[in-house]
Amino acid sequence: MTRSELLIGGAWQAAAAGGATRPVTSPYDGRAVGEVASAGPDDVERAIRAAEAGAARWRRTPAHERSDVLLRAAALADERADRIGEILSAENGKTLAEARGEARRSGDIIRLAAFEGTQLYGETLPLDANRGTGQEKLGFTLRQPVGIVAAITPFNYPALLVNHKIAPALAAGNAVILKPAGTTPLTALALAECFVDAGLPEGVLSVLTGSGAELGDAIVSDPRVRKISFTGSTAVGEHIASIAGVKKLSLELGSSAPVVVLPDADLELAADAVAAGGYINAGQVCISVQRVVAHEAVAGEFVEALTDRVAKLTTGDPASAETSVGTLITEKEARRVEESIRRAAEGGARLTVGGEREGAIVRPAVLADVDPDSPIAQEELFGPAVAVSTAADTASALRTANNSAYGLAAGVFTRDVDAAVRAAREVDAGVVHVNWTPLWRADLMPYGGLKASGIGKEGPRAAVEEMTESKTIVLHGRPWD
Repeated sequence: MTRSELLIGGAWQAAAAGGATRPVTSPYDGRAVGEVASAGPDDVERAIRAAEAGAARWRRTPAHERSDVLLRAAALADERADRIGEILSAENGKTLAEARGEARRSGDIIRLAAFEGTQLYGETLPLDANRGTGQEKLGFTLRQPVGIVAAITPFNYPALLVNHKIAPALAAGNAVILKPAGTTPLTALALAECFVDAGLPEGVLSVLTGSGAELGDAIVSDPRVRKISFTGSTAVGEHIASIAGVKKLSLELGSSAPVVVLPDADLELAADAVAAGGYINAGQVCISVQRVVAHEAVAGEFVEALTDRVAKLTTGDPASAETSVGTLITEKEARRVEESIRRAAEGGARLTVGGEREGAIVRPAVLADVDPDSPIAQEELFGPAVAVSTAADTASALRTANNSAYGLAAGVFTRDVDAAVRAAREVDAGVVHVNWTPLWRADLMPYGGLKASGIGKEGPRAAVEEMTESKTIVLHGRPWD
């Protein structure tokens, strides 16, 4: 059983309010897998004060020294990856194989961020192009850290998304206050320990565990926090935007990711990809395949192929090598997903496989003949079910793909280059995949959505840029003959 204190400015400390703690439990069997401190408003103030001092010191640290610290942290993350994966699986409920795979990406993400933090280029300005200005002036831009970054992360990828926020922020010279999801704090604390053990200076990193409702508003509304990087629901993102004040925001929000299957598609490839992309992490992925828009000429064949594959997916103990789909994060969430599937079937969709629930486990489901305007297609499900609708032609399929408030990621399966180019141009999503599903991400690539799916980009290079500010410098010399 793991017990952790709060991390305040790089020092492990008890919560201010009498050292209160709370258990962390497994969504699979309810057993206690750890215990964490419950932070309160006084702890937020302590963290911000520490971050003010840490940010002032860290921004003056040369980039190569910051990089050295991050590279040591990356090496520690590599050494501890399997143990971190075990912690992740226990508190999150995803399979041990998935959890270890996620944890093993940590070192590479940190290394990517460390590099980008050393590459904060500016540009020279041709001031003499301004009428009346001679060559006695020099203009250029500098990038500098914003100061204090608040990172708020969800439960579904408690290693991946923590790393994608704190590593670029630290690499760019910022202090960070991390608020991980209440259901998966242990993974965040284990990763933070890698940075502390690597020699991160005092004040630069804090981790506050506890109630998001109690801590979140206090963190994001404080004017000393200059940047918020949040991943979570659109509703919470809108709330953050309403109270944050004047500061930089990156909001990675909801999704109902579509995949378009055109009549010339490789249906075996499409079915294989959707059978993976719709059910990894029990569908609790913002870029999970939630809906498929299949051309009516191939829809029946595609549904049959997908159903065959999904029927072979196994559920059960996340620690078992025989389990391919783990639990949802809580039994309450599993009941919500079960009810959504049931309502879709009662509303006219055809349930071809799955949908049964046992505790926090929902059997992977396929729904065919789905009305693309129905809730199962329009609202973010965040569960192991794929809804298949049909379209008469390419134009209507792309319109249906865009028929959503969201625009995070999309996929299209086709052998037709013209159709692929048209989809790339017309689908309103932050990432468009051709001949694969949205559930694929290289950690170095820009990542973020359109419409209600959010603002800003992640990926180390994009994140470093968004966690810095640019200022213009003009050197005024005397005119010369």
